[in-house]
Amino acid sequence: MKVRFLRPAIRELNEAIRYYNVQKVRLGEEFRDEAWETIGRIKEFPLAWHPLNETIRRCQMRRFPYGLIYEPSESEIVIIAVAHLHQEPEYWRIRTQ
Repeated sequence: MKVRFLRPAIRELNEAIRYYNVQKVRLGEEFRDEAWETIGRIKEFPLAWHPLNETIRRCQMRRFPYGLIYEPSESEIVIIAVAHLHQEPEYWRIRTQ
């Protein structure tokens, strides 16, 4: 199944990687790796994760306080946000209108 990031989501991913690399050497790469592992879980079980509405879901990362907000369809998974779960939890909703 194809995975596509909205532009703001890819920016959020890259910003988080940069932030964690400043905190500790290679921590950003660990964040990136976990984000891709999370995408793998989503691809394997797209409907298994927490529903936020009829079509949008959130899969939390295991180690970092982030969740991937996504919308699955039969042909692709659209990553809407790479959202820090302790900051403005609903900010991404404007991207789905």
